[in-house]
Amino acid sequence: MWLPSTLLRSLLLGLAGFLPPVGGQAAERAGIYLLVGDSATIHLTDRPAGDARPIIIAAPLTSTTPTAPPLRAPSAAVAVDAIVRQAAQKNALDPNLLHAVIATESGYLNAAVSRRGAQGLMQLMPATARSLGVTNAFDAQQNISAGARHLRSLLDAFGQDTRLALAAYNAGAAAVERHGRRIPPFAETEAYVPRVLNRLATLQGTPTLPNDPRPN
Repeated sequence: MWLPSTLLRSLLLGLAGFLPPVGGQAAERAGIYLLVGDSATIHLTDRPAGDARPIIIAAPLTSTTPTAPPLRAPSAAVAVDAIVRQAAQKNALDPNLLHAVIATESGYLNAAVSRRGAQGLMQLMPATARSLGVTNAFDAQQNISAGARHLRSLLDAFGQDTRLALAAYNAGAAAVERHGRRIPPFAETEAYVPRVLNRLATLQGTPTLPNDPRPN
């Protein structure tokens, strides 16, 4: 097939961008070569071969030395772990439960604010935060301490049923009571409870079914 030289050159230069870089001595020979064989047959190759004289269409590709990945900052979970453990101890809670709630509520983003106005790591609603004596919901110490006390009160109110306590944390205790002390049939709450329980099970290293009312 005959192609105008300018079009052929443009095509081959475009193809050059798809060749992988190579290192060592091979880098000196890397490139696209046009070999004209018998009956004006055109061959493309990345290595000169045969008796035909290769024509380098694209400049040789050179290898690059990858840069070292940037150092990762300490995990946000690790950064608040001491606060979590202190709050858990004061409120007789599993610290893993607090971590599971924080991970689900805010993803450890201290400045998180929900569409409904919940604030901070444990996503405290302003009214709840005020009732718990919080003056700054974006202060990790205050937020986690208050969130732990709130979760403890919900566990006590619902007979230590973790599922119902989590449902109340998400939808409000009144909603759980209004639906016969069951998880309210709200899509958000029905997804929230197993999500926290699954994270809790992962942290504890004991796989638990989403509907297990009492994860170990």
